[in-house]
Amino acid sequence: MEQWPPVDDVAFAAELRAALAVVGEVPEEHVRAAQAAFAWRTVDAELTLAELVFDSAGELGAALPTRSAGSARNLSFRGGPIVMEIEVGGTGIVGQLCPADGGRVSARTATGTYEETSIDEVGLFSLGPPPPGPVRLHACSGGFTVVTDWICLR
Repeated sequence: MEQWPPVDDVAFAAELRAALAVVGEVPEEHVRAAQAAFAWRTVDAELTLAELVFDSAGELGAALPTRSAGSARNLSFRGGPIVMEIEVGGTGIVGQLCPADGGRVSARTATGTYEETSIDEVGLFSLGPPPPGPVRLHACSGGFTVVTDWICLR
C-alpha cells in the first residue's frame, strides 16, 4: 500500500491528474438537490415565516354536534407585520392579506405549486380546493414575501 499523501510531489500531481480525469454525468436528482440547497442560502433574508395563530378546527367545542360537517375552516397566520386570514370550504380557499397592496399568492405542496393567483388591492384572493396532504401559502405583496407554516387543509 502506498503512503498517502505521497511524499513525492510528482507522484502527488499524477494522482491528482488521475482523479480529475474521471469524468461522468452527474445524476439529475443530484443536480436538482444542489440547486434547491443553493436556493435556500438566503431564505431568511427573503421571506417572513407566518406562523399559525388560530385554527377553527382546534377551537373549543369544534367537535360538538352543532357544527355542521360542511362548515368552513378559518385559519389565521401572522409573520412580522403581515396577517393572512383564510377560509377553507368545499369550493376552495378564500383569503385576505393585510396590509393590502396587491401582489401574488401561490399554494404549494411538497411537489411544487398547484395553483397561483393575484391578490387584489384590498388584499383578497381565491384559490381552488387544496389537495390532500400538507400545503403552504406563499404570498408576495407590497415588498413583503411571506410563507405560511405547512398545514393539512383537508
